[in-house]
Amino acid sequence: MTEIAERAPALPARTARRALTPIVPAQNVAGTALVVVIAIMTFLSCLTLGAVTLVRDSSVAWQTEISREATIQIKPGDGVDMDTALVAAQGLAAGFAGVRSASIVDEDATARLLEPWLGTGLDLDELPVPRLVIVTIDPTSPPDFATMRTLLAEQVPGAALDDHRTWADRLVAMARTTVAIGLAILGLMLAATVLTVVFATRGAMDGNGHIIEVLHFVGAEARFIAREFRRHFLVTGLKGAAIGGAAAIVVFVGFSVWSSANLATPQGDQAAALFGNFAIGLTGYLGVALVAATVTILTGATTHFTVAAYLSELDGRQHA
Repeated sequence: MTEIAERAPALPARTARRALTPIVPAQNVAGTALVVVIAIMTFLSCLTLGAVTLVRDSSVAWQTEISREATIQIKPGDGVDMDTALVAAQGLAAGFAGVRSASIVDEDATARLLEPWLGTGLDLDELPVPRLVIVTIDPTSPPDFATMRTLLAEQVPGAALDDHRTWADRLVAMARTTVAIGLAILGLMLAATVLTVVFATRGAMDGNGHIIEVLHFVGAEARFIAREFRRHFLVTGLKGAAIGGAAAIVVFVGFSVWSSANLATPQGDQAAALFGNFAIGLTGYLGVALVAATVTILTGATTHFTVAAYLSELDGRQHA
């Protein structure tokens, strides 16, 4: 017996303990579909956040530009010497503290402003066209617009001051509304992602229900089972969030490159006027990373609580 044992071929070396088969299969159709869904949700969420960032930054730029200028408009009328009125309005505005400069918009510049509507070759002397004085102000210490408006009305016939406060208030309201709508859409997308993960987790648990019940009833701790599911769906959420976030970054970079390449075109100028140069900046890219991280964390946390609720239901049926 000893000799036979000594001459018997040695068995190949194996690990002392067999690797455990995961409760949730690493690759299946449901898992792949969930990665795609999470990627789409993350992509749309990042686009929403980026759009809100662009609109907010553009609104701030508009408000800054508006706050730096005011306009004196002089309407033509009987007995109004336009040139004298323009010089008088310019001098009156320039004498106020907080006014950096006051410049008259000459006839050529006025004709260029009207060119898109009235065409070229205009004779402003034959048209009742108001003339403008552009007042550049110090945004940190603006002048007394009420006093300026009163003096203009008294001393310059046909003069009216527009400090653009109405436009600024409308821009602020528009920006706040846009941000609120964007955040609401972002919240809805995250809620949809959570519900999707809940359904996917319940489906995975139902598909492996017999294994989970056996493990649970033979003494496997709930946190062990929950950890296995959380690990699987956390990796799934990380993959989907990374794909969606990367796709959103590619879109923003592509739009920024397109905007830079079309600066001198009508399409590029119109887009730049509305959204700037489509550059969301470091804050925007950090926001994209934050959205991706939030989706990943929500995926893992949602799975954990869903599994805990499922196991509580098992315990309830067992003790019933």
